[in-house]
Amino acid sequence: MATSEFFLPLLLDQEDKTSPLANCIRNNYRHLRKWGNRTKTNCFRIYDRDIKEYPLAIDFYDGRFCVHYFTSSREENEPREDLYEAAMSALTLLFNPPLKAIYWKARIKRERTEQYEKTDDTDEFFYVFEYGVRFIVNLTDYLDTGLFLDHRETRQIVAKLAKGKRLLNLFAYTCSFSVHASLQGALFTKSVDLSNTYTEWGRENFLTNDLSLKNNLIIREDCLKFLEKERTIYDVIVIDPPTISRSKKMEGIFDVQEDYPFLIERGLELLAPGGTLIFSTNSREFTFDKSLFEDCTILDISKKTIPLDFHNQKIHRAWQIFPKREMD
Repeated sequence: MATSEFFLPLLLDQEDKTSPLANCIRNNYRHLRKWGNRTKTNCFRIYDRDIKEYPLAIDFYDGRFCVHYFTSSREENEPREDLYEAAMSALTLLFNPPLKAIYWKARIKRERTEQYEKTDDTDEFFYVFEYGVRFIVNLTDYLDTGLFLDHRETRQIVAKLAKGKRLLNLFAYTCSFSVHASLQGALFTKSVDLSNTYTEWGRENFLTNDLSLKNNLIIREDCLKFLEKERTIYDVIVIDPPTISRSKKMEGIFDVQEDYPFLIERGLELLAPGGTLIFSTNSREFTFDKSLFEDCTILDISKKTIPLDFHNQKIHRAWQIFPKREMD
């Protein structure tokens, strides 16, 4: 794939003394586009709250920009005027994209019982590449885009573990873990998610990579209920649940802190000898009680899973779990 297919040229090569935000984005982008060329990746974070005066995160998606601003006030759903002007000025100075190529998203701390709903109905879907794998994203209709960029390296870890093996992907979202695994030689994948929107999106992600759905099953179901009745054995299981979730299709509210013991216990029961379970969460308050799993070896692999473009090292945490009897 040619460089011109992946990246926009920088219009400002030298430091701009009037715009520290533009300088930071420029330096990050210079570094990341070289990495992106080597890895065939054209979606990554070009600014991650690096300067405290600019509490924003900016993601690059093949010539489009998704700007996240963070607020603790549910009434404050528009960025401050100075933040908006600074970000728009910096992106224009560096790339001069059309205004329609810059998308803004509010990251608001929600109440326990609130759920992120669909925000628009534009159906503006397009393709990006991650390590040469094609994914469908949408920057307008949902709070999240269809691809969690912070789990790029976690997907690589899971895919390598699953080569020649059977993978179960719980809370699969748009099936990106499973797509990577299938392309790296997984014998079989099963992806489970309660959302009809995301399971359909996942099917399209498989098909756009010319992968058959025959050996890549997608199940629309509550993961807790699925685990209660599932009896198939897997070599690799990945569990990446939301922090809090509720749905009309669910009984009660899912809370990762309350429900993770059941998820891991049942996952371990479905592991083949020599199997591996990967558990991850982006909850800042989450506490992992290892004493609940005394028969397991639990490795904190968080540092290995944080991508180079995410400067916030607490974006998520991840653990690799093995039954001890198989580590002896």
